[in-house]
Amino acid sequence: MAIATETQQQNQHQHKDSSEVSAGEQRRWTLNDFDIGKPLGRGKFGHVYLAREKRSNHIVALKVLFKSQLQQSQVEHQLRREVEIQSHLRHPHILRLYGYFYDQKRVYLILEYAPKGELYKELQKCKYFSERRAATYVASLARALIYCHGKHVIHRDIKPENLLIGAQGELKIADFGWSVHTFNRRRTMCGTLDYLPPEMVESVEHDASVDIWSLGVLCYEFLYGVPPFEAKEHSDTYRRIVQVDLKFPPKPIVSSAAKDLISQMLVKDSTQRLPLHKLLEHPWIVQNAEPSGVYRG
Repeated sequence: MAIATETQQQNQHQHKDSSEVSAGEQRRWTLNDFDIGKPLGRGKFGHVYLAREKRSNHIVALKVLFKSQLQQSQVEHQLRREVEIQSHLRHPHILRLYGYFYDQKRVYLILEYAPKGELYKELQKCKYFSERRAATYVASLARALIYCHGKHVIHRDIKPENLLIGAQGELKIADFGWSVHTFNRRRTMCGTLDYLPPEMVESVEHDASVDIWSLGVLCYEFLYGVPPFEAKEHSDTYRRIVQVDLKFPPKPIVSSAAKDLISQMLVKDSTQRLPLHKLLEHPWIVQNAEPSGVYRG
């Protein structure tokens, strides 16, 4: 058993850029390779810490997951898929997953560190974003999703909680827990209620256009501070999603161009949603988004 595990652990690092994190790529990481710093956050299955890889001095985020909790929630398969998908993605707006290792009790993911923290907290602090800021974020996410879809990866859970802000102020998709590598249509119900597209609510097949819907919901939440189909009861949220009961409140004041873009993304028929490459050409994006993808305030 020990031999098998060792081979697996050696194999798991062969996909990586040897230049990143550590020159000693061929050997396995252990906790001793890192100086552990302050906690950055806590998740459902463990904690994230600031860490430094001792030999390269590279600063990373170390996500520590407890095996017992992963097993209890039956998400080991999901974690394997997440690691497999995220470790192969290279995009400025996608958080890098450099590698992983494990011991008897824990699994450790070595992630890119995003110094400006969670977008979710930033949105709560600001209540809502300016059109320039929202457009910059939406455009950068559209580019990241075009890249993912080109690799047959559907994210399926785009929402503020899964986005981090990098050193320059650029957005990073951080969580690939619900993502799927697919060459066909899927039926799995997943993601977060407020962001679920009608086809997932109604359990019909879905494809990459679920990410367009979620991006539309996100754009709305950036501009209004609340998701568009929010309701007191889950059943009412479901109903509003399925009917695409889309209303634009009078306050805050949002331009008609922004509303037009959101209306073209939140379309019940998934084949009629605005394709992401067309989104990048939309007048609201062209006029407001920073071409660099970096919002500097």
